[in-house]
Amino acid sequence: MSKPEILYSVKAGRGSTLRCKGWRQESILRMLENNMENAEKPEELVIYGGIGKCARNWESYHAIVNSLMELEEDETLVVQSGMPVAVFKTHKYAPTVVMATTNIMKPSWPVFYDLQDKNLTIFAQYTAAPWEYIGTQGVIQGTFETLSAIARLHYNDSLIGKIMLTAGAGGMGGNQTRAMTMHGGVCILVDANETIIRRRMSVGYIDLLADSLDHAIELAKAHAAEGKSLGVAVVGNAADVFEEAYAKGFMPDILTSMTPAHDPLSYLPAGYTPEEAEELRRSDRDLYLQLARKTMIRELRVTIQFFDKGVHAFEYGTSLRKECRDAGMPEEEAMKIPGFVSEYIRPLFCEGRGPFRWTCLSGEKADLEKIDSMVLEKFKDDLLVTRWIKLAREHIPIEGLPARICYLGFGQRKEFALEVNEMIKRGELAGPVAFSRDNLDSGSIVNPTFESEKMMDGGDLISDWPMLNGLLNAVGMCDLIAIQANYSMGEAVHTGVTMIADGTEEAHMRLSVCMTVDSGIGVVRHAQAGYQIAKDVANGQGELTKENIKIPLWWTPTATFGPNDLKEKEADNTSLSR
Repeated sequence: MSKPEILYSVKAGRGSTLRCKGWRQESILRMLENNMENAEKPEELVIYGGIGKCARNWESYHAIVNSLMELEEDETLVVQSGMPVAVFKTHKYAPTVVMATTNIMKPSWPVFYDLQDKNLTIFAQYTAAPWEYIGTQGVIQGTFETLSAIARLHYNDSLIGKIMLTAGAGGMGGNQTRAMTMHGGVCILVDANETIIRRRMSVGYIDLLADSLDHAIELAKAHAAEGKSLGVAVVGNAADVFEEAYAKGFMPDILTSMTPAHDPLSYLPAGYTPEEAEELRRSDRDLYLQLARKTMIRELRVTIQFFDKGVHAFEYGTSLRKECRDAGMPEEEAMKIPGFVSEYIRPLFCEGRGPFRWTCLSGEKADLEKIDSMVLEKFKDDLLVTRWIKLAREHIPIEGLPARICYLGFGQRKEFALEVNEMIKRGELAGPVAFSRDNLDSGSIVNPTFESEKMMDGGDLISDWPMLNGLLNAVGMCDLIAIQANYSMGEAVHTGVTMIADGTEEAHMRLSVCMTVDSGIGVVRHAQAGYQIAKDVANGQGELTKENIKIPLWWTPTATFGPNDLKEKEADNTSLSR
């Protein structure tokens, strides 16, 4: 086996040369390699988020690569928490890869780390384990649309002249400055690791590094006053800098963070440099967790202070509130600020919209440009889509294989994917295209302190929906399906999925089904919870598509009918189904 150090610079395959026995296998291999090309710590197989890995260890990584190269079209590779455990003879319409990661009974951080130390599991994150990470771009439209909602609700639909204070430039956190500047606003971003800040600067996500908080505030106010955008970073611990800003009387318009509270061993305790924290992490894990949680509580408490002063503060899916609650902070206090999904994004989920993505496996930038142009034409009446694609073309750098994220919704995804497949068939694109999405999508996750928080029907804890999503995607002949449980340890179940367009009739068939059920179950979930937008979409009355979904029975939590009432209910449902 090759020495790991020469593998740190893994790059995704490009061009038309196959190393595998078919494009489905080759495409999945390139997605895995693209993960590594964008990895935070490739030498440790860590893709992003502190400890989110793509394989159990280097032995497993090589075994996965070799298995994909040798895999027949009627075989399926089985991966258990980053380790390939079997290749089964299935059939040509079965998924190429099925995987399950970080699914643990009676989970807790000590239990997880004990199992990880025994080499039995890895931390999946969202798109790390299922090989769907596309770099910092991966969540930027989610940030952009969250800010769009804030602009619409509070600032007459414009963030020009507004300032956001946030923290966390690692992994996907580095997107925050660019998302705010795409709105024409100003963002001050805090991170304790200058190396990470400069890495974000090198790819254009951060404009400059300030000497101090005072310097950053001075720059931010000057640019905001002139209506100019700016993404400025400052080195420091989030809790320390937020407290300093509050003490100085600096009141931003928006405040959040993407510090890795979801993984306490990646969260930097106050008073420690990144190097000192790494040493403490190795020498005394329990003390590290204790100090990290103390700092988290400080970060959340000062965030609440800003919130109480009228700043639009929210948790951006970092699990900060839950971790502080678990560390002893009173629940009423810990949950005082809202989560971004329940506060801003859920109406999009009701339409089946979410962080849908495509990756051009040829490696050709021209393929991405042609697809962007097609989207602008095909969905020219969808302002959300067209505004984003135009901005993304101008502001989003390519990291690894050319890729794009776009909040296409139910019906749109199928229409889009089938057209891409036709473009490949006509020879307009240089190679296949992989479709995936963040696991935080319309119907693919449950997390009661994040995505499924404050559901209208009170079903925050129901994890049937992501399970149904995974089953439907497998039935839909997807190319990869992953079922995971992680994030805020023990309180999230979610799925990842990849589908390949290669210009064939078989791909057309697969995409027709999978692109329908993947976001369709999200529409059903929200419709059954009582959201009218989702009901309209399910009935074919939404603005995105006229394709409807058969609903055998609409459920309401107050329904108390018996056997003799079923005929009436069936009659009521007639108009709601095809």
